[in-house]
Amino acid sequence: MNDKIRYYKGVNKVKIVTESVGYYIIEALEPFEDFIDGKKIKVKIGEQRIVESDTLYSEMTYPSPIQEHAYELKMEKKLKQFIDQKQKKK
Repeated sequence: MNDKIRYYKGVNKVKIVTESVGYYIIEALEPFEDFIDGKKIKVKIGEQRIVESDTLYSEMTYPSPIQEHAYELKMEKKLKQFIDQKQKKK
């Protein structure tokens, strides 16, 4: 039975009901919230859903934290280079 227990998106405990090529039908073992097409949906215990195989994990894992300022630092560096180039042309 444990081989059929997975974690949806690495956080929410679900049971695999059936398997198909690239997709699983899962049953929620705990309530959670999911986003579908930008809408927040509450999933109840026992509710079944079709999900892609890459959203299920065998262990509970949390996604790595996003480096909040990495993009801003990259853009700031590009802006400084752009300003330096404009000043050199003048």
